[in-house]
Amino acid sequence: MAVTAEDLGSQDIRKLLIKQAVPSSIGVLFMSVNILIDTIFVGQWIGSLAIAAVTVVLPITFLISSLGMAIGVGGGSVLSRALGANDTEKAKNTFANQIMMTLLLSLIFVILGIFFSDEMLALFGAEGAIIKPAEEFFFPIIISVPFLGLCMMGNNIIRAEGKAKFAMVAMIIPAFINIILDVVFIKFMNLGLFGAALATALSYFSCFLFVLWFFLYRSELKLTAKYFKFKLPIVKEISELSFVTFSRQGVVSILSIILNHTLYTYGGEHSVAIYGIISRMLMFAVFPILGITQGFLPIAGYNYGAGNHQRVKESVVLSIKYAAFLATVIFIFILIFAKSIVTVFTTDELVIAQTPDALRWVFAASPIIAIQLIGAAYFQAAGNAKKALLLTLSKQGFFLIPLVLILPKFLGIFGVWIAFPIADVLSTILTGYFLKKEMKIKMIQTTDGIL
Repeated sequence: MAVTAEDLGSQDIRKLLIKQAVPSSIGVLFMSVNILIDTIFVGQWIGSLAIAAVTVVLPITFLISSLGMAIGVGGGSVLSRALGANDTEKAKNTFANQIMMTLLLSLIFVILGIFFSDEMLALFGAEGAIIKPAEEFFFPIIISVPFLGLCMMGNNIIRAEGKAKFAMVAMIIPAFINIILDVVFIKFMNLGLFGAALATALSYFSCFLFVLWFFLYRSELKLTAKYFKFKLPIVKEISELSFVTFSRQGVVSILSIILNHTLYTYGGEHSVAIYGIISRMLMFAVFPILGITQGFLPIAGYNYGAGNHQRVKESVVLSIKYAAFLATVIFIFILIFAKSIVTVFTTDELVIAQTPDALRWVFAASPIIAIQLIGAAYFQAAGNAKKALLLTLSKQGFFLIPLVLILPKFLGIFGVWIAFPIADVLSTILTGYFLKKEMKIKMIQTTDGIL
């Protein structure tokens, strides 16, 4: 039975979290498998240099399309709290403003990306032999970014309505389309990286079509023309919370720039390809944790808006427990099967020899990342933009970037890999401190309210 917005405030938290998190996890899994298989096809059928080119290009497109994701997450928090407070008009106005903001901003950035493509590719690490394949992959992808942005925005609103299964389908469809078209364009039509990019672009469009269908025929948020006017108070509220997610992706993009240039400096194209494999595994391995985080957001946001802090605390505790358990299982799997995982991506002997140890080090602190992810998500769901921003940026911005800049000067390439677990530990300690303090305050307020 589908979850309605009202169910978020009344159903058993444990059952509700499972209903929300499982479809979200499956959706993220398919998206991650899609990226993995895409990288495997590129590595096996084109070469390890092609993996390096994709590693350079994707952070650019994700940065632009993350505008949609940021507006979706930020606006989703506003929308969830509006639904929790029974303010349907504000929820509809929020959604309409999200659509307009996503379209306008993504189109502006795409135009800039097309006109300044050479500079952008160079900035993100296209050096030496990586330049030509990066250009080949870039242009079909950049054209499709507005569709991806609208998909990311819409997916968060679908979850905010409590329709996690539809959000899951929206992520599964492009995965299947991309994999099928990869085989057709790369294997049979021999279109190389251009074919891989074309397959990805068409998969984004297929996702957009499904999201459009959902909002026309299945959504509780039926919009009319009167809602499509920019309302500055709502735009401001969306922007404050969206800035958290976009800043995180912006910092991730800055990290990608620093990583790609550092890796090329200390290890050449092969090191960039190694990180390409590791980054795909990072996306894949955290899928259940991200699924739980996405399932947690609408539950926490709705109950926070309804003033039910006991249910919010229960959702925080359960989400961390489930996510930590799954993160530990994933870490053990990678620890044991690191070399087997790498050989799936490439036949390059140098990459196969160096990647397993790097992979193990990058994932070394993964069992504790649940605290950091759920903790940062809580403050976003609660509408606390400043703390959400601080904690969201803590790993990549405050810890990982400085460590990547400093440690390789003393430890070479190993300094890059060891920077990841150190950053995980430091950001988790910081998030845990703020989250524990917040939970105590809210529980005192709840008790005072009862007394």
